[in-house]
Amino acid sequence: MNDRQQNAPGRPAEGRIVISVDAMGGDRGPVAVVAGMADSAARHPELDFIVHGDGKELERLISRRKGLAGRCDIRAAEGVVSMDDKPSQVMRNGKGTSMWSAIEAVRQGDAAAAVSCGNTGALMALSMLRLRKLPGVNRPAIACLWPSRNPGGFNIMLDVGADIRADERDLMQYALMGASYARNGLGIARPRIGLLNVGTEEFKGRPELKLAGDLIEASAPRGDFDYVGFVEGGDIPSARVDVIVTDGFTGNVALKTGEGTATLIREFLREAFKATPLSRIAALLAMTSLRRLARRIDPRRVNGGVFLGLNGTVVKSHGSADATGVSAAIGLALRLAKSGFSQKLAARVASANQAAENAGGETGEQNGA
Repeated sequence: MNDRQQNAPGRPAEGRIVISVDAMGGDRGPVAVVAGMADSAARHPELDFIVHGDGKELERLISRRKGLAGRCDIRAAEGVVSMDDKPSQVMRNGKGTSMWSAIEAVRQGDAAAAVSCGNTGALMALSMLRLRKLPGVNRPAIACLWPSRNPGGFNIMLDVGADIRADERDLMQYALMGASYARNGLGIARPRIGLLNVGTEEFKGRPELKLAGDLIEASAPRGDFDYVGFVEGGDIPSARVDVIVTDGFTGNVALKTGEGTATLIREFLREAFKATPLSRIAALLAMTSLRRLARRIDPRRVNGGVFLGLNGTVVKSHGSADATGVSAAIGLALRLAKSGFSQKLAARVASANQAAENAGGETGEQNGA
């Protein structure tokens, strides 16, 4: 283990960006995580890591990857948060786990962002406990990337599972945070925001959705985004919108349904092209197009849900992610870190809260008069 791995790096060196990685979370364990780190390191020469977990095992795995030499600080953590652990238990007893340690590195300023494949509920609970919510944020959200027909290839949807509840003000905050994510993560100067509903007509949907629509529309000028109104499930992958806002229950069901459908399509295509000798020949002739399609609908390419509304950036990778998926999550964390996303989001939320307070004060003065 070299000096870089033995000692805590403190603040990142100039020009370097450090990502904190929970190596023990997920179904595939540290082997897949370290392989994903190696892939990311090869793609991004400015990237360094703080890696949390079983010290001896991580030292062995990292030493086999030449591209990680001198770029990893291993921080031993004996505890592991399992997929079955309850968030409340982890909040009480999670200190000393690799997940806690990974988040702590962000809190201390040693890393620009944290990545974990572990238990989503526990990761959100620990993130809220250690990083705290941004002032004025009631409910943090998880935002995911969704393949779409937009020029950039992706739309953003939130919340996809941080909290199953959301009232009209929570949905308005999701819109503001989603717009900031689209601007800094996808480079969209003026994002288009849509509110997910059972129809696009104004009279459809629950009362809180109608109230949320009014609030989002009123927030659009100061939020530097365009509100396109209600959108339906079919609009999620469309070019009509850049950010889809919904509650965590609906968003999570839509996300898991989309991922399952993409996997089913790949399996059906594989079976169809293996059915007969002629279909096998057709598969060979169409190999380039099939690879392009498989890449386009591969959930691993968009792996990584971002926790929004916290004092720090945390990216949740799929629990079943392989090296490709882990690399995608790390790449997303790096892109957000390079954009200064956490600071910009905090400034955006603070500005929106101040504007709301000013509006409330003016209303009160008018009522008093």
